[in-house]
Amino acid sequence: MDQPEQGHQPPPPQQPGTPPGGHQGFGPPPPPYTPPPTPPGPPYPPPQQPYAQPPQPYAQQQPYAPPQQPYGQSPQGPEFLAVDRHNSVVVDAGGVAFEDHGVSVDFSWPEIRSVHYKASGNGKALMVAVVHLDGDFFECSVEARPRERLQQWFAHLAQVLGYYRPMG
Repeated sequence: MDQPEQGHQPPPPQQPGTPPGGHQGFGPPPPPYTPPPTPPGPPYPPPQQPYAQPPQPYAQQQPYAPPQQPYGQSPQGPEFLAVDRHNSVVVDAGGVAFEDHGVSVDFSWPEIRSVHYKASGNGKALMVAVVHLDGDFFECSVEARPRERLQQWFAHLAQVLGYYRPMG
């Protein structure tokens, strides 16, 4: 009674790793995955030196170049600075520097033919122009807030330019 009819045997239980349907495929199943053993020691190689040789000192400065000032020390002589939210004009012993919306340009005194300045048409800004030896000119405009500051800038800029460019 407990025995099934002849020819109708229940299928054997499925072995782990056997594909559905119970067929084995070609050959034995692959071995289970095990990660490769890690060698003993530090997990990362030691850092290498960034340079094969230590950095070499810079060449001597050219005789016509003005001596470099240490950071934080102002050069000898008067300075002029006009600045607003976006632009700035600096006049000092090194020459004239403009910054216009994050773009900077420096002009050393030996390459400057002349420096001109005036108020903008609406009287709200200082406009400074540098004329290069080759005739090219560059301009920068700095907004004066409050407006009275423009007159202070004119007086101070005239004094500083007179010190560095007594002939104009």
